[in-house]
Amino acid sequence: MKWYRIWAMCLRQMYLYPRSIPRILDILFWPITDLLIWGFLTIFLRQFNASVPNILTLFLGALVFWSLIHRAQQAVSIAFLEEVWEKNLLNIFVTPLKVTEFLASSFFLSLIRVGMVGSSVGFFSFLFFRLNMFEFGFLLIPFVINLFLFGWILGVIATSIILRFGQAAQVLAFALTMMLQPFAAVFYPVSVLPPPLQAIAFILPASHVFEGMREVLLRGSVPTDQILWAFGLNIIWGALGVWLFLHMFAAVKVQGRLQKLVDY
Repeated sequence: MKWYRIWAMCLRQMYLYPRSIPRILDILFWPITDLLIWGFLTIFLRQFNASVPNILTLFLGALVFWSLIHRAQQAVSIAFLEEVWEKNLLNIFVTPLKVTEFLASSFFLSLIRVGMVGSSVGFFSFLFFRLNMFEFGFLLIPFVINLFLFGWILGVIATSIILRFGQAAQVLAFALTMMLQPFAAVFYPVSVLPPPLQAIAFILPASHVFEGMREVLLRGSVPTDQILWAFGLNIIWGALGVWLFLHMFAAVKVQGRLQKLVDY
């Protein structure tokens, strides 16, 4: 064994890190994300002395709801990436298919896939933990609609970024929702967050859904204000997301980079 050859292979890998988003995320972002999520959860439990009523329903319900956002975002992003991986993107867009029609098909596909995932997760949550999601009553409908909408919007944003930066940014198709999870207050209330992070949580539709869920479980009240805030923010986020996608797609098409995206 020669030390210089071992060192050469280490250097080879180290040179990749500054230009590799997934490697940078593995070193800097994901450990900090885990630290924030479980750190804020610990603060929440400490404040309530771990005596929060319906604690199992609170956490499992949040997990089920979060899976809806995560899967909805992935379904939209991966529907686009699958066309890129199969080198079929140009074949699709030389047809009369409009960009808005492509997005609509991704949304419907996401609805089917997330419906299947949500049904299976809900069934096994009840089977193993007796978690009944229908105890939210009719409030389950606006909660789920808002989560679907936000997941779709994040999927469109991730796809827009992939259009701009190519397959090097495809990690966002799998990770964008996880990047926002510490600020969405999934497992703990927004009040646990430091003031600067509370400002970020306030502009996320998901945080209002999870705050509303906790209000139903802990106080038994109808969180009308949280539901309205979630719908309003989803409209704003949706408009920005669609504008970003159409802008990026038009720019890539004009610059002739659509073929490069497929050949990357």
